[in-house]
Amino acid sequence: MLSSQDIADLFADDGPLAVTIPGYRMRSQQVELAQHIGGALAANGTLVAEAGTGTGKTFAYLVPALLSGGKVIISTGTKTLQDQLFNKDIPTVRGALGAPIKVALLKGRANYVCPYHLDRALLDGRFQTREDVSAIQRIARFAKTTRTGDKAECLDVSEDSPVWSMATSTRDNCLGQECPYHKDCFVLQARKEALAADVVVVNHHLFFADVMLKDEGSAELLPACNAVIFDEAHQLPETASLFFGDSLSTAQVLELARDSRSEGLASARDCLDLQDATRRLEKAAKDLRLSLGVEPGRYTWAQLAEQATFLSALEGLDQELEQTAAILENQAERAEGLENCWRRANELRARLAAWQKEEPGVVRWGETFSQSLQLNSTPLDVAKLFRKQMEGHPRAWIFTSATLAVQQDFSHYCNQMGLWGAESSRWESPFEYGRQAILYAPPGLPDPNMPGFTEAVVEAAFPVLKACGGGAFFLCTSLRAMRRIHELLAAKLEDAKLDFPLLQQGDGSKNELLERFRRLGNAVLVGSQSFWEGVDVRGEALSLVVIDKLPFAPPDDPVLKARIEQLDKEGRNAFMEYQLPRAVINVKQGAGRLIRDETDRGVLMICDPRLISKPYGRRVWRSLPPMRRSRDLTEVLEFFDGDL
Repeated sequence: MLSSQDIADLFADDGPLAVTIPGYRMRSQQVELAQHIGGALAANGTLVAEAGTGTGKTFAYLVPALLSGGKVIISTGTKTLQDQLFNKDIPTVRGALGAPIKVALLKGRANYVCPYHLDRALLDGRFQTREDVSAIQRIARFAKTTRTGDKAECLDVSEDSPVWSMATSTRDNCLGQECPYHKDCFVLQARKEALAADVVVVNHHLFFADVMLKDEGSAELLPACNAVIFDEAHQLPETASLFFGDSLSTAQVLELARDSRSEGLASARDCLDLQDATRRLEKAAKDLRLSLGVEPGRYTWAQLAEQATFLSALEGLDQELEQTAAILENQAERAEGLENCWRRANELRARLAAWQKEEPGVVRWGETFSQSLQLNSTPLDVAKLFRKQMEGHPRAWIFTSATLAVQQDFSHYCNQMGLWGAESSRWESPFEYGRQAILYAPPGLPDPNMPGFTEAVVEAAFPVLKACGGGAFFLCTSLRAMRRIHELLAAKLEDAKLDFPLLQQGDGSKNELLERFRRLGNAVLVGSQSFWEGVDVRGEALSLVVIDKLPFAPPDDPVLKARIEQLDKEGRNAFMEYQLPRAVINVKQGAGRLIRDETDRGVLMICDPRLISKPYGRRVWRSLPPMRRSRDLTEVLEFFDGDL
């Protein structure tokens, strides 16, 4: 194991990183973070570490991890970060250190071409458009030449193309060892490589779904590893709640109907009852979705239970699942695919029945999307569940992010994750925020709940936007506010004859929008939740970040509502203990978009007057980086007159 001095030598100005990595510069915060991580790895300890933007936390955990001598799982917040780690950061550090280690990238099975389902889709030939037909043929050509089967490498078919669902498998419809293409399975190949690797890069969703919930084939990963490092660890409480609970969706039912029909055509063409049953099953799933109206929304169990149309549609779906399962049972011996569909139909019925039963400490709720309805059971407290996963085999657990503490206090995060007694430390960003940035709280704005608030936000922000010459993010707390701000900005830019390209979340994929934003240099991007974190734009392309409101979760959110009720029953202050810390961490994420480099300069504008008028507002702004504070528009405009 590396000593603290060894780590300091590796990061030194004349060390291997400095010698081989262009632009490398030693930062004391990075060295100290790496030393703490090295100590936790050596002692099989638990470390919760907040490192401000620019600390270089990726290298800080990679150096001790790659030289630890044990097997390490690194889990990131997104597949984009996963790819960056695997394709760029790890090769860079491994090359600098000369570390002879084997690294594997492991994603969820929906990211890999499934030869069996691709073959079925080509045989079935039922596609919505000519573009879908062309896309499936391009995927088929890719499948013949790829080594990994990773759809991210299939560059001529968009990753969000609907055709991918026909060319990949799910946990439900995978045939496992019964699959005729078992030897050619890209998922199994990726898992074998992961089992043989020294370092495995996963994402949080896969970690919980495949490792902690023991999806077949990868349960060996966690017991075999010596350390788990979570980057972007602030996302874990929500991800853990999702996977420690259960859910089923009408999309799964439609997928079952589609697969059953396809398997029937391939292996039981004479069974006409199956074709009819799958069509009735599809209609029942769509009827259940439409029983809750067209607009997307979230519903508590109580709200769902009082809607007769929903309860009737729910019963109708159960009946159609039962009838489809009975037909599939009679045909199951004819093919592995039909047997798999029979099993899935029974599992969906069991999960539907379980969802309708009340369970202590679990909240039942539903969420509608444009094309589907998801029924969820979510535990209100994941701390003990996660703690149980950590116990047993001794290993190190590292949790790191730029946003884990509230005013230097980690108790909110540690209590959520069951990290009682863990070592916790934080390091300030090396950026000179006092010189590089201003936090501007405009005076005179109405309360966020008052009519005209969104219009007032745009009025207050527009002079600042003009002064910075474009290059701005407007981060909104709701889709409705996002659309309204976009509409108002479009009108004001036209009236002022300002040629700032105006982009809106949803106009393209997140990556496409960011690429356009960077390339244009003076664009204005209006976004909601997707753009509050995981976004890195350096230089003059981004010099203004406007946040409309403090990002408190809506109080009618079913899970939040249940958590508040539980805390109130225990005589605790739900707002101060839960809602406010969550909002602070989200504000810190949004604020983190502004300064990404030593040469960046810009203004963070928070338009919510509660930042100043409410006592809790102080906790929010004291948790932000030490930017110069101002309520004076003239001072802000003069800031942009200086060198940017």
